[in-house]
Amino acid sequence: MAIERTVPDGKAGVPSLVLKGVSRSFGSLKAVNDIHLSVEHGDRCALIGPNGAGKTTLINLISGELHATAGQIFHCGEEVTGLPPHRRAALGIARTFQITNLFPNLTVGESILLACQALEKTKFVIFRPLVSYRGYLDKALDLLKQFDLYEKKNLLIKNLSHGDHRQIEVALALAGQPRLLLLDEPAAGLSLSESHDLTRRLTNLDPAITLIIIEHDLDVAFEVADHIVVMHQGKKLAEGSREEIKKNPVVQQIYLGVK
Repeated sequence: MAIERTVPDGKAGVPSLVLKGVSRSFGSLKAVNDIHLSVEHGDRCALIGPNGAGKTTLINLISGELHATAGQIFHCGEEVTGLPPHRRAALGIARTFQITNLFPNLTVGESILLACQALEKTKFVIFRPLVSYRGYLDKALDLLKQFDLYEKKNLLIKNLSHGDHRQIEVALALAGQPRLLLLDEPAAGLSLSESHDLTRRLTNLDPAITLIIIEHDLDVAFEVADHIVVMHQGKKLAEGSREEIKKNPVVQQIYLGVK
């Protein structure tokens, strides 16, 4: 079923993300080399390729964890190339990481509640408890139910499984109601059933959210994304629909095991 695209007010005709000649060097190594990319609002885009292809580095450049050594990055028509991660987050860019990055001694409910307030001015209010904000509580409960975490809301994160950690990370990223969601291998280490559950949730994301996902599991990538970008040695090797990428002879030979 086709996704109904939703364009933010005043952004008609302006892509969600544009990369113009983006590069990142580490000494003599060009980890990302002259990437040009345009991702429309509501697009589901997958970055695939072997280890060392530059996929995570590219996500780090988009989110601001790394700064580009060349090129420009635009989000909803606004250049964000030089902005730090927290400024980009305030503009609606959220992400997850390859390695889970959670607070182990907080409960699931506490973590998601904090994430719901993270981008709001009320985070600077020190004389009113967070649980007194009904709106944040309602949003947190919705996310807990959406990711089947409600029954685990009072459990410490350190006592939960890796699969639960992955689900929590995506829920935390969605708590700030992002326009652009960047997921770095969200299915890594998941069981088959957990991977199916995550895939189902990603395919049912709010169509207003633009999604860019790095995924080594091609079944997940092709199920979630309708726009595939193949990277190799820091460069964009191929780009197209899932059908076009599956039929691409170079991709078949190098990435899908077809000789």
